[in-house]
Amino acid sequence: MNIVVYPGTFDPITNGHYDLIERAARMFDKLVVAVAESPGKQPALDIDTRISLIEDVVDDLDNVEVVGFKGLLTELLDQQGARIILRGLRAVSDFEYELQLANMNRAQAPHVESLFLTPAVENSYISATIVREIARLGGNVGQLVHPRVADALRARYHTS
Repeated sequence: MNIVVYPGTFDPITNGHYDLIERAARMFDKLVVAVAESPGKQPALDIDTRISLIEDVVDDLDNVEVVGFKGLLTELLDQQGARIILRGLRAVSDFEYELQLANMNRAQAPHVESLFLTPAVENSYISATIVREIARLGGNVGQLVHPRVADALRARYHTS
């Protein structure tokens, strides 16, 4: 079975994330969305909420599984029987950081490969950080995220 792992904080999952998930799900037998606990980033949404939202968003994709994790990504790949990491690149500015991660993962696990996908043009400007900030300030994020995610952000930031 050809398995890919798409790791991230997904705080929250955006339409850009979903775009990559949907496309990768067509390329692989199984896609594991790996939700990092990431306490150092102080996520706005707790890990259980992030996992639940992603499960709702990807419900129509039969070969996608959502798991939470903490620790080394390479250990999770071994647990999942995966050898490929999926990462998204929105802009050239993402590349340097992603290259460092890919090389570090390869140093820890030489059998692991990183695959980079770019989002569709209409999603290329969306970042979870910007979505959180718009939601925090009471703005409308409905065109950037799934309706269930928009509802969760409104509830989190107590906006109407």
